Amino acid sequence: MEKIENKYVTVSYELFTKDEEGKIELVEKAPVEHPFQFITGMGVTLEAFENNVANLSEGENFDFTIGMEDAYGPYVEEHVIELGKDIFTIDGHFDSNTIYPGNVVPLVNEDGNRFQGLVLEVSDTKVKLDLNDPLAGKELRFKGQVVTSRPATEAEMKEMLAMMSGEEGCGGSCEGCGGGCNCEH
Repeated sequence: MEKIENKYVTVSYELFTKDEEGKIELVEKAPVEHPFQFITGMGVTLEAFENNVANLSEGENFDFTIGMEDAYGPYVEEHVIELGKDIFTIDGHFDSNTIYPGNVVPLVNEDGNRFQGLVLEVSDTKVKLDLNDPLAGKELRFKGQVVTSRPATEAEMKEMLAMMSGEEGCGGSCEGCGGGCNCEH
């Protein structure tokens, strides 16, 4: 069997989508000073994104589109739910500092899986949440440049695995590393 090389890749990019009227919107930017970092083959980023940049060389530009199916899938109305307001209480009081329309809140299901929900409405008894990814139902266009592309070190791979498993790691706590895995503690 052929051994798959894990590459440490950083990219600067701009991510564009279209709004409901078809107007192109810039929704995310990773500048050269703080590039997006990942290690290929570890499932850190969208497979279609990784496939488009993994074989590019440092300094090479890219411009590609990922269809909704290969990105975050369709927008699913059933992922908009209502929960009892009593779920969001702290010391017997509703947490109005966190639970308000427009805020994204961390949630945990009965299996311990973590995810985020967008608060849509708060009524007297219910909280309406949208559990769809904010980019669900959208085609994604990435324009950018590969900043770094080289074999990943064993230390970087261990750090990435630690971060993915929720263990303590660099995880954005280091000044100057942009939350990546290449800082020493």
